[in-house]
Amino acid sequence: MKSINIEDFKVVGNINLSKIPTKLAIDTDKNQEEEELDKVQMKLSKKQDAMYAHNRHAFLICLQGMDTSGKDSLIREVFKEFNPRGVVVHSFKTPNSTELEHDYLWRHYLALPEKGKFAVFNRTHYENVLVTRVHPEYILFENLPGIEKVEDITPQFWENRFEQINNFEKHISQNGTKILKFYFHMSKEEQRLRLLKRLETPEDNWKFSAGDLKERERWDDYMTYYEEAINKTSTENAPWYVVPADDKGIARYIVAKTIWEEMQKLTDITEPKLDPKVAANIEFYKNQLQ
Repeated sequence: MKSINIEDFKVVGNINLSKIPTKLAIDTDKNQEEEELDKVQMKLSKKQDAMYAHNRHAFLICLQGMDTSGKDSLIREVFKEFNPRGVVVHSFKTPNSTELEHDYLWRHYLALPEKGKFAVFNRTHYENVLVTRVHPEYILFENLPGIEKVEDITPQFWENRFEQINNFEKHISQNGTKILKFYFHMSKEEQRLRLLKRLETPEDNWKFSAGDLKERERWDDYMTYYEEAINKTSTENAPWYVVPADDKGIARYIVAKTIWEEMQKLTDITEPKLDPKVAANIEFYKNQLQ
């Protein structure tokens, strides 16, 4: 899969999701995909150890996509070789009562990665301009000044949110956090097959929710709002990558390779050197332990 160029998936300028394929036209098999992913995983693991010890940079990995697009399994496969101390996964669900007492970005600020670490947002702050646009009644739970009913939510309200999100990402990127955002671009037919598989496979039944079918009915709305969100928030500080997600193996490889290539750009990352006084007495310390 050396022919895969990460820049082909990076959003620069406006995109039209309906014209972007959900599957790459390349010949691979599952074994080859796993082998290629394993190679990148090992390189990522070593670089992550150095970044953790260097303790200066951080990575925020944002994963968005429709239900069954493969976010959970990707996290398991791409990050499984990472040192557990250096990566934290946050799955953002419906805001709880405490979170609703703050602005919508508050809980995301709390989950940002420490220096030297990775944070993976499985569903992200973008839910606030995606799910809430499909279901604007959810905004009413935020108890915002001037918003008493759905009709009070104007187009300018959403424009303000896009600006706020861009400012949020600009702020954290300028303070040492590298942001990579991935949209898992899956076809509606592929989602149908994956939902059906959950129903037909007893051990996967627990993954199915009737709510998934209700959201599926709003597929076209979601595509419209995803496209707008991506176009308005893909910046140099925090670029979006549209990942073809009908093939999970290819999607995992693209995400892993993107992270690896971005880590390679951090040329200042070095493991800390041993204190000269300690280095001069290594033999003495070794003798003490004999």
